[in-house]
Amino acid sequence: MPEIPLVPIHWRFPAHPASVGRARHAVAESLPHVLRPHLGDDLRLLTSELVTNAIRHGSCREDEDLIELVLWPADGHYWLAVSDPGMGKPVLAHPDSDAENGRGLVLLDRLATAWTVRPRPTRGTSVVAGLSFHQSG
Repeated sequence: MPEIPLVPIHWRFPAHPASVGRARHAVAESLPHVLRPHLGDDLRLLTSELVTNAIRHGSCREDEDLIELVLWPADGHYWLAVSDPGMGKPVLAHPDSDAENGRGLVLLDRLATAWTVRPRPTRGTSVVAGLSFHQSG
């Protein structure tokens, strides 16, 4: 009989700046305690950056749009997908050292083992990133 995988954890937050901290906390608290020292800081940072980008660039109506997050373990990684209703595709840029914005995907590229941008089946875009973990047992 095959091993049954864990059910992904799913959240929806309003496309509002106050949701960044709520999302960061929810994702970090959902990690197993044994993995928090290894993945907690990186996962919190990725969540903050991706949710901030989704709110800034992927939502139109703060009162109506939702940012969705899904977190699941698979193949030695914790995968985080952040989705928004926008149709734009995030692009990795290398901002000048004095730029005030534009480093979210640079951080993502450095922290994640793998990441991609995918269109959603109905409307919107998802950024999916994986953080590697090795749990000794």
